[in-house]
Amino acid sequence: MQTSLSWETQVLHLAHEALESRSTPSRTTLDTRLLSAAYAACGEITRQNSRTFALASALLPSGKRRAVRALYAFCRTSDDLVDRAPGAASRRDLASWRVRSLSAHPGDDDLVALAWVNTRLSFSIPVRYAEQLLEGVASDLTHQGYASFEELAAYCYRVASTVGLMAMHIIGFSGPEAILYAVKLGIALQLTNILRDVGEDWRNGRVYLPQDELAAFGLTEADLASGKVTPQWRKFMRYQVGRARQLYAEAWPGIAMLSRDGRFAIAAAAGLYEGILDEIELADYDVFSRRAHLSFWKKLASLPGLWFRMQTLEDVTVWYLD
Repeated sequence: MQTSLSWETQVLHLAHEALESRSTPSRTTLDTRLLSAAYAACGEITRQNSRTFALASALLPSGKRRAVRALYAFCRTSDDLVDRAPGAASRRDLASWRVRSLSAHPGDDDLVALAWVNTRLSFSIPVRYAEQLLEGVASDLTHQGYASFEELAAYCYRVASTVGLMAMHIIGFSGPEAILYAVKLGIALQLTNILRDVGEDWRNGRVYLPQDELAAFGLTEADLASGKVTPQWRKFMRYQVGRARQLYAEAWPGIAMLSRDGRFAIAAAAGLYEGILDEIELADYDVFSRRAHLSFWKKLASLPGLWFRMQTLEDVTVWYLD
């Protein structure tokens, strides 16, 4: 089964267009204690909601660590506004959050927005990436499914690749040539989420799997409703897992285009998330009755191998930080 590469052209256009909207570095003087409390709140949100991201970001120097956790808290808050309230309330809350999180002066009473805006301006993160992420999150309010992988890739770009592209500005990267790798890694990560959460998403009234590919493997939404692991489902999932793994492999060389002090954190995040695919396979592709995950000890045991694998990457030494 062949997949057109036109999705790459589509999402790369979005990424390069957004790169031109770099934020002006902040000149605002903020209360040190308030800012410290804001970053601490983001760190706690990270620890409570994503053990994998918390572990990977712990491998960064302190300044970059707190910044990427502010980025995570911005993304988490955006996503939660859609998931935790009825449609009309979510639209209203998301619109309000968009104004606060994209403002240069969000107000002292919103700690996540304060830390995120300070991070965005301090690291000259293109504001358009944040806008694209919010557009992707908002699309879940009118979710109608995705007819093809090309449509799904555009969604994955908005809700996941943008996160990697923003993180690159915090970590430091070699130049625009790094964009393609970040885009592919983001799509691989989001595909992993989608494959892991098929059952949960179905129960929440959402199907992210490409409709044309379900049909090509002889599957319908009735098969998702039944929650049965059939031969057709196994073949479909093997194909999807294979695609995700291919994207991880294609994204891996981009780690060498990051600043040295950030490479291991991204290698760990990528490797640990890819490990979820192994767990899906070990469960015989049953993503209906269980949620695949790596235990804390499996994550720790994976880190040395990821470290040594990272050492084989060809070094890139010119940093693109302005």
